Amino acid sequence: MTPGVTFGDVDYDIHGGGYVYGRRTDPRIAALVHGALGGARTVLNVGAGTGSYEPADRHVLAVEPSAAMRAARASHLAPAINAVAENLPFDDGSVDAAMAMVTVHQWSDPERGLRELRRVSRGPVVVLTFDGAALDRLWLVDYVPQLVVADRPRFPSIARIRAALAGVVTVAEVPVPADCVDGFNEAFYCRPERFLDPAVRACQSVWSFVDPAVAAEGLARLRSDLDSGAWDRRYGALRRQPTFVGALRLVLALPADAGTGKAKDGLGYQPE
Repeated sequence: MTPGVTFGDVDYDIHGGGYVYGRRTDPRIAALVHGALGGARTVLNVGAGTGSYEPADRHVLAVEPSAAMRAARASHLAPAINAVAENLPFDDGSVDAAMAMVTVHQWSDPERGLRELRRVSRGPVVVLTFDGAALDRLWLVDYVPQLVVADRPRFPSIARIRAALAGVVTVAEVPVPADCVDGFNEAFYCRPERFLDPAVRACQSVWSFVDPAVAAEGLARLRSDLDSGAWDRRYGALRRQPTFVGALRLVLALPADAGTGKAKDGLGYQPE
């Protein structure tokens, strides 16, 4: 893919420069993702970005269409292949498992991309995403409601994801830890001051869909409420809350024959 061309709604060749610093692997979330991969030895990471959540103890193949993101991958990670989810250059059942970490909303055709993940994986498909219907659980909507208005249509519904993956599908709410190091919006549920940092917002693509004047007005109100103590009077309990259950979801799809209770290819995948 040539620089400046994007298959999603954000061009990460332009906007993805800070992701390697601001969107790091959170170990608590990673443990859930890696557990969902089961006994897989070969894992395909689609929309791999800078490599967040890729397991270090397995053979990983990575697919990423953004040249900037591919270049930002750490040297210890496998180089990413320039390809898109909707047309994966792999044979049917060629990997033990496939994963897609907070990327499905960036695909031009999510259903086709998810079917491709199912096609190439002979075992689990693991998708980390956000449930658009639950985005308003975060207090930030009270300051910049346009964030939810802009973000909700971007995320395929959980029902759409389930239908595209087929097989035996389970969906789990993912608790976000108070010191989460993956800087999506909900990671700062108890650290509101962080939203005043432009570098933090630059790693959250939804801000690019909000009118700058509207965002500035909402952030000014947030700053004022933090200075006056109004935010803490209303939401201060969150500062002592160890986790937050918002919109983050972990989707695990096993092949259809997993429903028979048989392990898949000896890897030990079992339905819940």
